[in-house]
Amino acid sequence: MTKTQIWVPVVTTIALSLAATSVSAKVSEAEAAKLGKELTCVGAEAAGNKEGTIPPFSGKWLGTPPGIKYSLHTGQHPVDVYPDDKPLFQITAANMDKYADKLSEGQKAMLKKYPDTFRIPVYQSRRDFRYPDAICEVAKKNALEAELTDGGLGYTGYKGPVGFPIPKSAMEVLANMNFPYRAYTEEMVRDIADVASDGSVTWGRQVNKNLNIVTQPTELGKPMEGLMAYSLSGTLLPERDRGSFTASQEPVNFAKAKRLAWQYDPGTRRVRQLPTYGFDSPLGGTSGKLTIDQDRLMNGDPSRYEWKLLGKREMYIPANAYRIHSNKVKYADLLQKGHANPDFERYELRRVWVLEGNLKDGYRHAFGKRVMFIDEDNWQASVGDYYDTRGQLWQHAFINHYYAFDLNAWQAGTSFYHDLNSGSYVGFNLIQEREKGYVLNKGDLTPEMYTPASLRALGQ
Repeated sequence: MTKTQIWVPVVTTIALSLAATSVSAKVSEAEAAKLGKELTCVGAEAAGNKEGTIPPFSGKWLGTPPGIKYSLHTGQHPVDVYPDDKPLFQITAANMDKYADKLSEGQKAMLKKYPDTFRIPVYQSRRDFRYPDAICEVAKKNALEAELTDGGLGYTGYKGPVGFPIPKSAMEVLANMNFPYRAYTEEMVRDIADVASDGSVTWGRQVNKNLNIVTQPTELGKPMEGLMAYSLSGTLLPERDRGSFTASQEPVNFAKAKRLAWQYDPGTRRVRQLPTYGFDSPLGGTSGKLTIDQDRLMNGDPSRYEWKLLGKREMYIPANAYRIHSNKVKYADLLQKGHANPDFERYELRRVWVLEGNLKDGYRHAFGKRVMFIDEDNWQASVGDYYDTRGQLWQHAFINHYYAFDLNAWQAGTSFYHDLNSGSYVGFNLIQEREKGYVLNKGDLTPEMYTPASLRALGQ
């Protein structure tokens, strides 16, 4: 039995085929009929667990809950809908063995490396938010009709929600992770903290404008084809890189097209097409500490890895993470030596799909293996463990997700990427001290903003 197999108990009743590249069959009418009943409309198990530590899905709220004051699409910082919740208990280095079966290898490594300061505060699990009915309808249609193509690099189906709410293979789970229902326009000025092992901080700052085509309201239910998304990022810090802009276009199917990207260099005042954009190229503003395909823990072309589905398990992951995104949080309090201050974190016991990617022979990447833990309720990767090409655990990362009222779905918020060797870490998508948080679904972005000509105009 391998090291990873030890801690991956399969708790789902759905049968799984672990073949990563086979063309998957559509689910039957009987299976699809479970959506919205035994399963949520996107395929999560609606029932709680037998211990009562994971509650049944209530789905009682769509959008802003009663009593919450929030201005949609303005960049207002998230408002905590559970302000009176207190931790049920804390997982520490002293008691981690008691909870080991519900922790990732990276979480265990963090507890061991920082036994006096790192802890996991566990709160009551909450499953109170739901998706719009229109999304649920397309998800059921995808369950009945969607199929993988091109070795899993594409699929037939319809835009909007996930393609495979009742997945049967690794590549179906990967497709769901890459195409969850999320914001169709996302704008932010994000701070990026490169925190050295001694606690000192080197700051990066970027302006980002992302247009997600497959979740645009006008594209809902249309065939899954063409472009997935556009992205524009401009560097504000560090000062030496200020004024550099990159625009990219992402295809739906990497077997039929590749990610295209152009960069404006303020030094030469010229725009050039980047020969390769993605994989383990350095992510701007992170001092080279993050790779481009680590944003959202994994993104882009997955073809350099062989993917295996290790089943579903219960795990403590960040969830309903409202408090950490408050504009009352100060970076000086949040960013501590070794890791972020656990006082601002909220973990819950939830069910996750476990997806493992191993670097193919003959391919190059900084990571020899990556393990993704994907929340069954929203299909977004919440925790990632990264291994070097020798098979040694190297990095542990996690994203603080919360349900955003602007989009009636879950938003990937502030994330942390820890180098377990050096003791440094990167705080990413920090908006706590920015005037605005994430501006979601404002609807003011267009494809014309992501061209070489638009980059030249930005540089003027």
